[in-house]
Amino acid sequence: MTSELTPQETARGALRAGLPLGDGRLEQVAMTAHHIHSVISVLRELDFGETPPAPSFRAGQENADAAV
Repeated sequence: MTSELTPQETARGALRAGLPLGDGRLEQVAMTAHHIHSVISVLRELDFGETPPAPSFRAGQENADAAV
């Protein structure tokens, strides 16, 4: 599990990204960032085995002889 960002850490990260935030938005942005980080951490734990990465998929190149 990821630790929650403080409003001050959120402000520093936003400034580094070129997105200055007003003081009234820092707490909400920090909570949203924490939620996103916790979802991503769950996804990183998934075992995809031999599944190729998405960029290797080529639409329209399916095997036409495959049974449905």
